[in-house]
Amino acid sequence: MAMVVRASCVCYSGNVPLRLSRSSSSLLSAVRSLSTCTGVYSFNRSTHMATPPSVSSPQLQRPTARFASLSPLGFTTPSESVIPQIEISASELEAIRWKGDILAVGVSSADLEKDESGAFKSGTLRRLDDYLQGILGSIVTEEDFNGKAGQSTFVRLPGFGFKRIGLVGIDLSQPAVLSKWKSFGEAVAGVAKTAQAGSVAITLANLEEVEKESLQSKASAIATGVTLGLHEDLRFKSEKKKPTLKSLEFLGFGSGTSLEAKLQITQKICQGICLTRELVNAPPNVVTPDALADEALSLGSTFEDVLTVQILDEEKCRELKMGAYLGVAAASTTNPPKFIHIQYKPPNEVKSKLAIVGKGLTFDSGGYNLKAGAGSMIELMKFDMGGAGAALGAAKAIAAIRPLGVEVHFVVAACENMVSGTGMRPGDILTASNGKTIEVNNTDAEGRLTLADALVYSCKQGVHKIVDLATLTGACVVALGNDIAGMFTPSDDLAKELMDACGKAGEKLWRMPMEEGYWEMMKSGIADMVNTGGRAGGSITAALFLKQYVDENVQWAHLDIAGPVWNEKKKGATGFAVGTLVEWVLSHSS
Repeated sequence: MAMVVRASCVCYSGNVPLRLSRSSSSLLSAVRSLSTCTGVYSFNRSTHMATPPSVSSPQLQRPTARFASLSPLGFTTPSESVIPQIEISASELEAIRWKGDILAVGVSSADLEKDESGAFKSGTLRRLDDYLQGILGSIVTEEDFNGKAGQSTFVRLPGFGFKRIGLVGIDLSQPAVLSKWKSFGEAVAGVAKTAQAGSVAITLANLEEVEKESLQSKASAIATGVTLGLHEDLRFKSEKKKPTLKSLEFLGFGSGTSLEAKLQITQKICQGICLTRELVNAPPNVVTPDALADEALSLGSTFEDVLTVQILDEEKCRELKMGAYLGVAAASTTNPPKFIHIQYKPPNEVKSKLAIVGKGLTFDSGGYNLKAGAGSMIELMKFDMGGAGAALGAAKAIAAIRPLGVEVHFVVAACENMVSGTGMRPGDILTASNGKTIEVNNTDAEGRLTLADALVYSCKQGVHKIVDLATLTGACVVALGNDIAGMFTPSDDLAKELMDACGKAGEKLWRMPMEEGYWEMMKSGIADMVNTGGRAGGSITAALFLKQYVDENVQWAHLDIAGPVWNEKKKGATGFAVGTLVEWVLSHSS
C-alpha cells in the first residue's frame, strides 16, 4: 500500500482549493493542514478523482488516495509492497524433459512401493529414477523419506536438465481437501526461497491415478500455496529482499484454455489475499480509518470501469442516524470514522445482488472496558479490521476477475475503539439506524455495534444476500481453534453455498447453532437489548444480536473469523476468507 498520490489533484481547505502535484511523499505536511470536508465522497470514473459533496463545481475534485495520518505516530511509513509476480503455466511435457531450477514431485506413501525388481511401481518415479541413474531411489533410502504429509527432501543434481529435484509428501487419505494441496505448494515455495530459484516445475507421482476432473482444482490450490508461501510483508523492515521465482509450470495436470483461465483466476485471488494480509499486518498508526478509505478510493481508480466508491464521513453518518457505529467511534478524536461503500457493477445485466460487510476496527483498546492483563491481546488489536481487510481484498479480486451477472456491495464501517471523555460508557444507550436501542453493558463488545449500522445500510441497497465477517468473539476461538471460522446463518441454502465456496478455496468453516433461546441473555430492562450476553455461548449471542439488523427477506450469514485471521507461528495475517468470498460471488455469476 504505497503512500503516494498517483496523479495531480485538488484537495480542499474549507472552500479553498489546494492543487497538489504528482509525486507526493512530500505532500504529507501540506495535506495535514486541510480541514475535513463533510458528506459523501464519490469516485468519478471519468475524472479518476473523488468529489466532495460540499463543492458543487464539477471541476473541483478530491484526490483518489490520501492517508489521514501523513506524519503518523513514530514517523513510520511503509515501503513499497512486493507482491510475487509469477508466470504460471501448464503443459503435458514429461518431467525428465523439463529444464529449470527445481523439479518438485508430490509423493504419497503408496507411491514409494517397489516391485520385485526394486523399481518404483509409480510410472513417474520409475522414469525419473532411470533418468537419474538410480539417484532417486538412493535419496528415498538415505533420507528415510516415507511420503508423509509435511515431509520433504531436495537435492542438487549437477549435469541434468533440472538443477534440483525434490520429493514432497502428500496425504491422499482425503484427496479432495484442497487445504492439503495448498500446504504442498507452501512447502515448494519455502525451498524455492531458500534456493533463490527462478523457475519451478511441479508434477505428481500418481498422475495416472488422479481423476482428470480434479487436476484443475489441485493445480489451483498448489499455485495458491506457492504464491502465498513466497509472499513476505517486509514493508516495515530495514532489510529488503524480492522473491526470485518468476515461473511455475505444472507438468501433466492438463493444458488448454480451461486450465489457463482457472490459474489466471487463482492469481487474481492471490493478489486480493496479499492486499488483505498487508492491510491486517500494518500497525494501527499506519492503517487508520482514513487509510482504509484511501485504499478503497485507490481500488476505485484502478478498476474504474467496474467499481464505484463512496466514503461517508461522520456528518453524513449522523444524517443516516448511525448511532451504534458513531457511539463506538466517538472516543477517537484524532482518527475520525470513515464509512466505506464499494460497489462492483458487472458489464452486463444484473441478475443477483450480494453484499459483503467487513468489521473495520483499525484498533480496539476495549474502550472503558479496557483490554488489560495477560491474554488480552491488546498488542494485536490491529487485526480487529480483519473482516474489512478481507472485504477489500475480495473487492480487488472480484474487480480483476469481472464476473458477469452479479452486483456486489462491499461495506465497511471503519473506526477506532479508544478511551476518552467523548467516548461511550458502560450503561449508555445507543440508537441504531433502524431505530432499535442498545444498552452498552460492555464497551469491548464494539464490533457488533459497528456491524449493526453497516447491515442496516447494506439491506437498503436492495441486495438479496449478505455475508458479514468479523473478528468478533474470543468464544469462537475457544470453540473452533485457530484454523476454523464459525458460520452462523438461519438459511440452509446460504450455508450450503458458503460451505461449497470454502471447500473450493481450501479454507475451513463450521456451521454453528443460532439458538433462539439464548436471546433471553440479550434482553435489557430499559432498552431493546444489551450488546453482550456474557461468556456462555458468547459467539451465538453475538450472532443473534447481528440478526436484529437484517431484513427478514434478505438471506444473511455471519462469519466469525477471530481464530484464522492471524497465524501466531508466522506472526502475520493469513488473508483468511478472501478465497471463500470470491468463490461465493463466482457461484452467482451468470
